Amino acid sequence: MEPSSFKNFKRSYGLDEIALVPSEKTFDVSLVDISVNIAGIKLDIPVFASAMDSVVSPETAVLFDKFGALGVLNLEGVQTRYEDPTAVLKQIASVSKNEYVDLMQKIYQAPVNFDLVAKRIKEVKSQKARVAVSATPQMAAKIGPIAAEAGADLFLIQSTVVSTEFITDDPHKLLDLKAFTNEMKIPVMVGNSATYPVTLDLMRTGVKAVFVGIGPGAACTTRGVLGIGVPMASSISHAAKAREDYFHETGIYVPIIADGGIVNSGDICKALACGADAVMIGSPFAKAIEAPGHGFHWGMATPNAVLPRGSRIQVGTIAALKEILVGPSNTDDGSQNLAGAIKLAMATL
Repeated sequence: MEPSSFKNFKRSYGLDEIALVPSEKTFDVSLVDISVNIAGIKLDIPVFASAMDSVVSPETAVLFDKFGALGVLNLEGVQTRYEDPTAVLKQIASVSKNEYVDLMQKIYQAPVNFDLVAKRIKEVKSQKARVAVSATPQMAAKIGPIAAEAGADLFLIQSTVVSTEFITDDPHKLLDLKAFTNEMKIPVMVGNSATYPVTLDLMRTGVKAVFVGIGPGAACTTRGVLGIGVPMASSISHAAKAREDYFHETGIYVPIIADGGIVNSGDICKALACGADAVMIGSPFAKAIEAPGHGFHWGMATPNAVLPRGSRIQVGTIAALKEILVGPSNTDDGSQNLAGAIKLAMATL
């Protein structure tokens, strides 16, 4: 970079720094439709459940689909490393804070069992539910075809920071995103981006959706540890501009999913107003009675071999997943009946 480039700063905004201004018209809530179509999948509620072991299991993936959202199953998590992940999940939730990182690295040293990849997906599909699945760019080429063959509906390539240009001296680490997207038998989504140019470049590879957000998640410490991130309101807005420019350029509409730092219904409403088509959230669902994290929530980067980061946070248990998604609500903090809150907000905008 040129030295002068370090002198230029742009003001960016997080979701907690903005509020929505109601319009001069309001609509009857019964007239509000919050459904969205992402890569050919219709969601009654514009919400994805984060691909985290504390949030999505085959059992909760079925429930998310039942109540109008979509769970994303992490195909490199404990579900595909252990035949019976229940004991492992309980162990993660039970250890002390000092033992946690060492335990996580030990647990995730077990190799991914590709037979379990297919098995977990089929467990969800056997209940006639839809499921999205995720893998890192390094594993996508191996796991993707297995996931498609097993019946997954959507495939998400996800890492902390993703781009179309990855520089390495190891050719085995390279993933040709455009070729992979064209070869996959199911729609491919990708994340996470945070800027206009990267989002636009990703869309040009043929992906069906782009996830936006780096560092602000409740269980993520990437922004604090690495100093990398863009405040979410601005990041979503920049990505939405890329989506509109790409649509005018090609006639193809690629949805934007806001992913990170969205902890209650108000955040969801603001993310949608900033231009997101849907959101991905984790910590609100980690509080569900059915959540596999047993009242705890942790990030995907915690077992990272190079730099473990991400914390295990105790979120507690507040309600059944149905109540969190569609109510009835027993709280006033925006943590339950997410669908109802979104409808009310959209009725005023």
